[in-house]
Amino acid sequence: MISTGVAGWMAARKLHYGWVVAATTFLTMLATAAAMGSAGVMIQPLHDEFGWDVADISFAMAIRLVLFGLLGPFAAAFMNHFGIRQVVSFALGLILFGIVVSMFMTEVWQLVALWGVVIGVGTGMTAMVLGATVASRWFSKRRGLVVGMLSASNATGQLLFLPLLAALSEAYGWRVALILTAAAITAAMLLVLLLMRDHPADLGLPAYGETTIVKPPKQDHKLLATLVSPLVTLKSVSTSPTFWILFGSFFVCGLSTNGLIQTHWISICGDFGMTSVAAAGTLAVLGIFDFFGTVASGWLSDRYDNRVLLFWYYGLRGLSLIYLSFSGFSFYELSAFAVFYGLDWIATVPPTVKLAAEKFGREKAGLVFGWVFTGHQLGAATAAFGAGYIRSDFETYMPALQIAGVMCMLAAVGVMLLRKPGAPALATQTA
Repeated sequence: MISTGVAGWMAARKLHYGWVVAATTFLTMLATAAAMGSAGVMIQPLHDEFGWDVADISFAMAIRLVLFGLLGPFAAAFMNHFGIRQVVSFALGLILFGIVVSMFMTEVWQLVALWGVVIGVGTGMTAMVLGATVASRWFSKRRGLVVGMLSASNATGQLLFLPLLAALSEAYGWRVALILTAAAITAAMLLVLLLMRDHPADLGLPAYGETTIVKPPKQDHKLLATLVSPLVTLKSVSTSPTFWILFGSFFVCGLSTNGLIQTHWISICGDFGMTSVAAAGTLAVLGIFDFFGTVASGWLSDRYDNRVLLFWYYGLRGLSLIYLSFSGFSFYELSAFAVFYGLDWIATVPPTVKLAAEKFGREKAGLVFGWVFTGHQLGAATAAFGAGYIRSDFETYMPALQIAGVMCMLAAVGVMLLRKPGAPALATQTA
């Protein structure tokens, strides 16, 4: 395989192949972010071409977000059983199939089937759990840095693709915009097939930062037991108030970000006479601030009370959404919104992950966060459909912005109900 030759070439120069795997994962998550973000570019063009109601289009996008979240805990199980390379390449193939076939759709049920189910399943298997799995397998040192960079790939995907997708859609139609997305997915799939490996031991390497080669655990090939393990974890933590507070706050996180702003932003700005290209450019600015905000949040989460960090993140986000709903969407008003809202788009991830690890232990933290992330996507789906329904019923998105803002304020209060972890409790904490 090409990966074997590249790994040998890098080893001779004292470079670790884990960085190639991390870069491949980054580009894969970036491409899938483009697929997720392109849905927002399609809403108005589909409404104009087919006359489909915005609520019906939003329903398909909501299904996609639900599956994106629900597949997270099970994606880790699939990767453990089949391997990262096989699962990710299959998922990218599903996304590519859904995008290409959707260029020929003529009925709204086809939109639901392709963008709701097919692309929802594909993106769900390449969600945040992919980055966490790669970081934990390939890195002992710099693991936090790798997780932060891979988490930020979503913002980078918006930054690179959304303005271009919007420009192509406006100039040549939404199908041409999808061709670019399909090309990005194809390139990512080729990189995965050529360069991705499941474990460092596959190349005779230790994890980055270690000196001993650790062979991966043998799989017993009992697929049913592998698939049931996320449900077993969910049952064990379902009686914990901490789990439900984290789940509920992340529900609000998804409701106020992916489901509302990422999905409907271009349509929201269009109501104020802004072109799709200009609106996508504003969303890209949000992505820039989010990139730095997420990296800074990771640094802060190691040094300060994570409950307090989440209080400020949700509180400032709620205030910014309420402020936006009463603004006139002028350049200066949108600039102020971009700063406060953009800095904590996914800045909530590092504190939430750390709180889950502190409560449930490192062994369960990944699967527990997978279920918490499911709450995030259920919230996103609620906003994706709900905001479209409100727009169809009231002919404005402003009530949706205000509802999301109030929900963020409630989440800010809710996270402070968590007990502040103490050092002695951390050493003995179990689920």
